[in-house]
Amino acid sequence: MNDASVVDQVKELALPVLRDLGFELVDLEFKREGQGWVLRFFIDKPQGLTLDDCAAFSREISLVLDVEDFIHRAYHLEVSSPGLDRPLKSPEDFDRFRGERIKVKTFEKLDPDERNHPRKTFTGELLGLEEGRIRIKQLDKKGGVVAIPLEAVAKANLDPEFEF
Repeated sequence: MNDASVVDQVKELALPVLRDLGFELVDLEFKREGQGWVLRFFIDKPQGLTLDDCAAFSREISLVLDVEDFIHRAYHLEVSSPGLDRPLKSPEDFDRFRGERIKVKTFEKLDPDERNHPRKTFTGELLGLEEGRIRIKQLDKKGGVVAIPLEAVAKANLDPEFEF
């Protein structure tokens, strides 16, 4: 069984458990790190995640994975929150986090505001997803609104700004 099919099977088993606990799956990884394999869940809930939430899901998913017993490698199970720079992956994420500051990296350089300044990184206020394009109000000196095709996005994250 390859690593991608392990992730697919684990995801299929985990989604009902997450739903029952009121959590959402942000990301799931199964990869070799250092001395061994790690199965890592990044989970969240609208009001924020606690350590007790992570522990509760860890207990539940451990039981399910032990019963199913299809991962034929020793691995460590990790459950955590996605962090302040949470990745944005689904179309729903781009609606849910409307008004938040985000950072988007594209696969190739784009010039969405047609100012002859192609680039791969865009930062600003998320205005939402419209017709398959992420709309961002740029907060830098360039200003204006850009619309980046979803299929051009290599990575999108919340980009919190801290004041000291």
